[in-house]
Amino acid sequence: MSKIEIINNQEYFELLNDIKNQIKLSKIKSTIAVNTEMILMYYKVGAMILERNVWGSNFIASLSKDLRLSFPLAQGFSITNLKYMQQFAKEYTLGEISQRGVGEISWRSNMLLIQRVKDKEDRFWYIKKALENNWGKVVLDHQIATRLIDRQKNNDKKVSNYLEAVNQPQNERVLDILKDPYLIDYVEYKDSLLERQIETLMISNISKLLLELGNGFCFKGSQFHIQVGKKDYYLDMLFFNTELNCYVVIELKNDEFKPEFAGQLGFYVEAVNEKLKKNYNPTIGILLCRGKDNESTRLSLKTINAPVGVAEYKFMNEIPEYLENVIPSIESLEARLKDLEENENDI
Repeated sequence: MSKIEIINNQEYFELLNDIKNQIKLSKIKSTIAVNTEMILMYYKVGAMILERNVWGSNFIASLSKDLRLSFPLAQGFSITNLKYMQQFAKEYTLGEISQRGVGEISWRSNMLLIQRVKDKEDRFWYIKKALENNWGKVVLDHQIATRLIDRQKNNDKKVSNYLEAVNQPQNERVLDILKDPYLIDYVEYKDSLLERQIETLMISNISKLLLELGNGFCFKGSQFHIQVGKKDYYLDMLFFNTELNCYVVIELKNDEFKPEFAGQLGFYVEAVNEKLKKNYNPTIGILLCRGKDNESTRLSLKTINAPVGVAEYKFMNEIPEYLENVIPSIESLEARLKDLEENENDI
């Protein structure tokens, strides 16, 4: 490592003193709101660096060294992290930090979003979802890698009758949970698999399935038995969603969408309403197919009254466009390891 030259400049020492005072002030306030105050401190330090970054590449290295000497027990003042603070101050305003949830998620999550999501409005969408679902950095990384925003944000592209079949304002909330496609990235598809085998594989790692389904889903059972009249019926998967306060019937088809699939799931939804619903909100259905024609699927859903959404599902070996993000290259891994080494003590 090259020797760091000491900057002997009065303006620099004034800046150093200002940053020290900002850190001390923030440490006092941090007992009230630790994370938010730390994010604000990083923003203010980054803004100071932006305003005075005229001493060349050696400036941040010197600043890092002096801050660590001044605050030997503090974390977060590595060269890399100071550069992150500078970038953070470039990206956001104080209003966005306080009003758009930026200050409510962790510093690592913020850095992940800046590095991986270039559009600021898309970042705000991920921040909102992270706060709603209590995602940490690891889960947030997974959701970004699997392009959750492309699969869930645009309700106009989803195929369902939720807006018509569910009362307001519940209908918008129901539509928001639907994704297309669903990614079963822990299962490798084989042509020989039967529907029941796919279902078994999907629930074999229930924690990953629940993560993919989204917030509030609680697993009630597979091949869930319901008796209607003298006949027995078995629902592929039954869930209860605590956010929507309703049962969710998920029917799995190892085939492209057919109109009769919607009718069958509609019957199951009504059966759950009749036998299990009690005082909960009306049951909804999600039909997972291997493929669908959107126009014919929308037309089919107009023929049933039960709320049903239709989406495709894909397996690990069928989603190379997602796996490129989920499984990083050797170069990407090396870059991440270098970043971790430089910031192993940073918050």
